Amino acid sequence: MALVNKLKRYWPRFLLLLAVVGPGIITANVDNDAGGIATYSVAGAHYGYTLLWMMPLVLLALVIIQEMSARLGVVTGKGLADLIREGLGVRWTTIILGMLLFVNLANTVSEFAGVAASMEIFGVNKYISVPLAAVGVWFLIVKGNYKTTERIFLIASAIYLSYVISGFMAKPDWMAVFQSSVTPTFHLDAGYVTIFVTIIGTTIAPWMQFYQQSSIVDKGIKVEDYNFEKVDVVVGSIFAVVVAAFIMVACAATLYKSGIRIEGAKDAALALGPLAGENATILFGLGLLNASLFSAAILPLSTAYTVCEAFGWESSISHDWKDAPMFFGIYTALIVLGAAIILLPIKSLIDAMMISQTFNGVLLPVILVTMLTLINDKRIMGKYVNGKIFNILAWGTVIILIILAAILVVTTFLPGLIPG
Repeated sequence: MALVNKLKRYWPRFLLLLAVVGPGIITANVDNDAGGIATYSVAGAHYGYTLLWMMPLVLLALVIIQEMSARLGVVTGKGLADLIREGLGVRWTTIILGMLLFVNLANTVSEFAGVAASMEIFGVNKYISVPLAAVGVWFLIVKGNYKTTERIFLIASAIYLSYVISGFMAKPDWMAVFQSSVTPTFHLDAGYVTIFVTIIGTTIAPWMQFYQQSSIVDKGIKVEDYNFEKVDVVVGSIFAVVVAAFIMVACAATLYKSGIRIEGAKDAALALGPLAGENATILFGLGLLNASLFSAAILPLSTAYTVCEAFGWESSISHDWKDAPMFFGIYTALIVLGAAIILLPIKSLIDAMMISQTFNGVLLPVILVTMLTLINDKRIMGKYVNGKIFNILAWGTVIILIILAAILVVTTFLPGLIPG
């Protein structure tokens, strides 16, 4: 009887939680995109388990940043671009939007590069896979509504479990995994520094703050649902970081152990076959395809939300084209451009993926400082401004991310400054 009473008491709250979850889980998992998977694969294959100790710190940073983004959306009922326009004026908004459009186009190209690379694993040419993928993600957003699209995105998030399964199939040394997860190590050579910084840069990207906040507004989540949205953010962040860690574990237990060097996720998937079985290759390849399609839909969507919010245009998946022509027009243009660029003769798909991470590093400091300025403004947030302790953690996280972003840009354009 006591159990029945407890269920009656907590069941409505559980149903409300299920109604709220979505933006946090989707945003965190989309960041395990083609570029991210390539980064984690290379980290595990080239440096074994030695970078696993970073993942709890990455999780903390991700939770801090995404919680602030969610709080801004829930409390104000406005997207980040809207708040930036109101707080900083049209000139700064235009500059930030120009940078974001360029960076997100590069990221969209990266996702279609991931589609091409993943389907090449199964013998499908990019001139077939990329156009089909572009039409598929376009149709999902333009012809769908928010509720249906969110459900599909949540299913796509669950498919990331294929990487966890791949990690177990690789039969790692779990004691070594645990020891590396709690023992910090660092090597001052160009390759290690680059992958160290890129892991963080690929986990926290500028577009995430815009998309999560816009989707919270589009879903209609209110301030009374704030605690449930925090759960959404934390669960999504944990899931995303665990998946990233298992990608590293799978590659460390097989490729690193066998001394196999790779350039990206496609190479990792193919190399896993002889070492962990053909099923491991299939799971890894399907995971890359899922991540690439997922992100190819989300990144242009994030950009469309942002631009339309900034200029006061209608922006919602639940609208149709005649009600939100600029929203769907921007989305369509980015899909077409992203897919078309990948169909050009490109020397290296992995280069197309990794350069987008550097662009993220350039824009990230601007977005994070802007967010912190907004969330500490009592005129906007009222009692929901950052507390003293949270502010110390938030500013500390942002300063570290800014330093790491600067290092990433330097290692990309001036690699000779760090010993090889």
